Amino acid sequence: MFIQRLIVSLAVVLMVAAGCSAESKENGLKGVGLLIEDTIDDQGWNSKGYQGLLTIHSTLDVHVDFREEVNSKVDVINGINDFIEQDINLIFGHGQIYADYFSQLSEDYPDVHFVSFNGEVTGENVTNLEFDSYAMGFFAGMVGASTSQSSQIGAIAAFPWQPELEGYKDGAKYIDSEVEVRIEYVNDWSDTETAIDYFYQLKEKNIDVFYPAGDGFHVEVIEKVKQEGLYAIGYVGDQSDLGEATVLTSTIQHVDELYELVAAQYQAGTLEPGNHTFDFTEGVISLGEFSSQVPKEVQDQVKSDLNTYIETGELPNQ
Repeated sequence: MFIQRLIVSLAVVLMVAAGCSAESKENGLKGVGLLIEDTIDDQGWNSKGYQGLLTIHSTLDVHVDFREEVNSKVDVINGINDFIEQDINLIFGHGQIYADYFSQLSEDYPDVHFVSFNGEVTGENVTNLEFDSYAMGFFAGMVGASTSQSSQIGAIAAFPWQPELEGYKDGAKYIDSEVEVRIEYVNDWSDTETAIDYFYQLKEKNIDVFYPAGDGFHVEVIEKVKQEGLYAIGYVGDQSDLGEATVLTSTIQHVDELYELVAAQYQAGTLEPGNHTFDFTEGVISLGEFSSQVPKEVQDQVKSDLNTYIETGELPNQ
């Protein structure tokens, strides 16, 4: 249901793009570049960005290129210049740090359109795409609190500013006002060693459901959760393949499909600058399949509440 909404929107854009393909090839989308903070093989956020780039290449038939470990303004400038030499004019910065860099540099590259994620931008040729992740955290908290046998659930997060963490707590408290929610912050997206240390610390406190909200360490944490016979909620992608009896559900951000949508909009001349927010309503966030460990009545409640949220924008505690 969630993906269908996005596919319909994307189909409309692609039809428009097809109608003006000759003009867009000459004056519109010429090539697409991608800047990534870390590497593309994290099985999460970065790999989804890379997959989005490949999807653009295959569906829109344009040249694409990418640069990994781009973490400073100098790196960004070098990457942009490399892309321009290849006639690339749509550049994605796959992370929050690129919002400021693109805002600062956009006037120097008026023929390039820049796209960042989860930040805030200014500039006539800069677009920021933000996942409103509070609601996905809320439904994760509902599932966690409903399934926990100890009435103690936890999250291992990258940074305190992540909206899904507040949602996780509120969703859990909606189910059980007495549930204890503990959150530890790694203060890094990919510090796996610290994340695993926090897992064992939380396990000692009788936590039995874990939400690893960091795309560089989530897989490794879920593997530890599985080894200990506890429960996890997947993050960014569908992690059910890591263990159906372990992963209760996943909060999925369809980053790769959003890439294709944005590129098609740019090709059609309809991509707007500024800051844009996406949620379950737009179909770019969804919940994964439920584990058999989640009681049927819990699954039904969460599905019903999620459908209501998509239709009305109201969470069950509102």
